[in-house]
Amino acid sequence: MTEAFIYDAIRSPRGKGRADGSLQEVTAVALSAQMLDALAGRNGLSGPVIEDVIWGNVTQIGEQGGCLARSAVLASGLDEAIPGLSINRFCASGLEAVNLAANQVRGGAGQAYIAGGVEMMGRVAMGSDGAAIAVDPGLAMKTYFVPQGISADIIATEYGLSRDQADALAVESQRRAAQAWAEGRFARSVVPVRDRNGLMILDRDEYMRPGTDMQSLGALRPAFKEMGETMPGFDKVALMKYPHLERIDHIHHAGNSSGIVDGAAAVLIGDAAFGRAHGLRPRARIRATAKVGTDPTIMLTGPVPVTERILSASGLTIRDIDLFEVNEAFAAVVLRFLQAFEVDPGQVNVNGGAIAMGHPLGATGAMILGILLEEMERQDKTLGLATLCVASGMGAATIIERV
Repeated sequence: MTEAFIYDAIRSPRGKGRADGSLQEVTAVALSAQMLDALAGRNGLSGPVIEDVIWGNVTQIGEQGGCLARSAVLASGLDEAIPGLSINRFCASGLEAVNLAANQVRGGAGQAYIAGGVEMMGRVAMGSDGAAIAVDPGLAMKTYFVPQGISADIIATEYGLSRDQADALAVESQRRAAQAWAEGRFARSVVPVRDRNGLMILDRDEYMRPGTDMQSLGALRPAFKEMGETMPGFDKVALMKYPHLERIDHIHHAGNSSGIVDGAAAVLIGDAAFGRAHGLRPRARIRATAKVGTDPTIMLTGPVPVTERILSASGLTIRDIDLFEVNEAFAAVVLRFLQAFEVDPGQVNVNGGAIAMGHPLGATGAMILGILLEEMERQDKTLGLATLCVASGMGAATIIERV
């Protein structure tokens, strides 16, 4: 099988996903096009040399609808002969785009792809596209549907994870993100966002709150307690599915959950012949990819079984992996991963995560893969694993190996 290599990985800074966010006036198409142009420009790509652009996006409605990937290609300077494919695996969409592209290359279906994703959460509200699992009574009843925040609290309850543990992880995420920015660790990958006149709009993740401490987080009320305990009473739904639990412990709030932000990311993937033809040196190979379905009620436990699957398929053990990126959708997701595999917390999310910097749904998977690669290079490590939990009960993972 042909090997698939990562030649480059870039991302935008993440803007606050609300009316006062710096990227509020930038559309998903425009931001995507900037990332495509930046990736092509810094790698000297011209003409129809890319087989396809595979682009993750979760809320595919309005200005983010209509095959956004193709719209982004046409809005960019890429050759119009390059097609585009929009995909949606919820929070793992950006990583799944990379995995699809890599597996196309590995299967011989083209020499090079651009993969990544975008989400402008301040312009297109999360959930505004509707979701059958949430709004179709038949499906919601069958799956014991609860909102994701309740799912995160179920994980905490089921696995004995405390509010203090969740808050401590959040404080550490903020500290690590601030340190990463202070030391310029993202300098190679972050591409400033500019307006039509070339003036810079944003060059730094703006969601971070580096002054966060245990005291400030301790003052925050649980965000999902009210919706769990009052009408429509999602706690009762959860307890029907998990009758061994006496109650749901609501430990999550805005400070230990991922931030709503805008952003995009792009990864250049190709085979060895593509690199030679364009004078590009590969930075890593895609060693393995995996995806799983999981319990749709607790929903966010996917990183554990998908990691087990990808390790088994690749003949590796958890101890073979040098560094991990586990998306910080909620603190309990990462805490459960640490608990299940007993890995050193110093190996996981070394530069902070979505709690500190935000989670632009369709882009995050590609973002954390690029962050993982940069950190592997900084520390001179060999193997890295990126994984995300996924709405409605799924998980996705990728193992990369430096070359």
